[in-house]
Amino acid sequence: MRDNIASLEPTNGFEEAKKVDENGIEYWEAHEIMSLFEYKRWENFNKVIFKARESCLNSGQDVISHFREIRKMVPLGSGAERKIVEFRLSRYACYLIAQNASPSKQVIATAQTYFAIQTRKQELSQELKEGEKRIFIRDEVKKHNKKLFGTAKTVGVKNFGLFNDAGYRGLYGSSLFYVEKSKGIKRGELLDRAGSSELAANLFRITQTDEKLKRDNIKDEHGASSAHNMVGGKVRETIKAIGGVTPEKLLPERHIKELLRDLKKIGAVKHQTLEEGVYNNNSKESFSIHIPGGTSKKELINLSNLLKNNLGNVKIKLIIDSGDSKKELMLPYCVNVNERLKSKIKEILFGEE
Repeated sequence: MRDNIASLEPTNGFEEAKKVDENGIEYWEAHEIMSLFEYKRWENFNKVIFKARESCLNSGQDVISHFREIRKMVPLGSGAERKIVEFRLSRYACYLIAQNASPSKQVIATAQTYFAIQTRKQELSQELKEGEKRIFIRDEVKKHNKKLFGTAKTVGVKNFGLFNDAGYRGLYGSSLFYVEKSKGIKRGELLDRAGSSELAANLFRITQTDEKLKRDNIKDEHGASSAHNMVGGKVRETIKAIGGVTPEKLLPERHIKELLRDLKKIGAVKHQTLEEGVYNNNSKESFSIHIPGGTSKKELINLSNLLKNNLGNVKIKLIIDSGDSKKELMLPYCVNVNERLKSKIKEILFGEE
């Protein structure tokens, strides 16, 4: 269905005019958009840009990041060059310009449709990435919690409820029961309803407590709970020191299982489960990609984006030329490998069509 919708989207050269900078960020140049919007004079089009910038400001967005002003040299008919004001426009900026342009032009209606669809796609892509991040960190929390409880058992912990709550009291400033009650979520759902930042804070609490129990050679239940509480408190102090939001003030997210179910529906994480993490550990398929020496940062970014947009069930090994030696790196996710993907990889790394 998504492919059918994409095929019906009007483009009128907008996609072809898109450029990508050295950091992999897409943008459009204002003078090219002016031509595509069928404006003849920069003075008139610049007024539309001004209105669009005002709309951006009123919507609470960062105007500078969406309308980046630069100076650019352009050739004249005589062979000389002159400097002009240019804007590097984000997709959202182009959408706002289309909304503020002359509604009498057919191309403006086309542009409004195109950039509205593409802006929403970008928003959905960001939501997708955040969802995948939550799933990954939640799985790490689950694995390391098991490891921590194993260590706690060896040092004499028997009441794991009290031991666990000691860590929460340190990190959240109150008991688990009160935190879940104040957030309005069911008992036992705190970590499944936590966002990526909250999960990351808990992951740090868990891993550092595990290390401290081993390092300090703690041998009793009281000492283990005290250590857990202290580590949680230190993580909390660090969050405060850097101006972050303490975890009890963070709003709950959708349940992780609901998120996982919805992502699976669109095939985004069909190789992932909460038990297996990012890797499909049962997968026997693998595919190696040779990264030649001299590969640019931009090419690596394009390769990374290509692979992450084609998640599947094949493990990927990167073989990287490094002087006289080679380094091997297994990616922390699996990919859907097909002939089209192989062709795209060759195009990025070797310039082959």
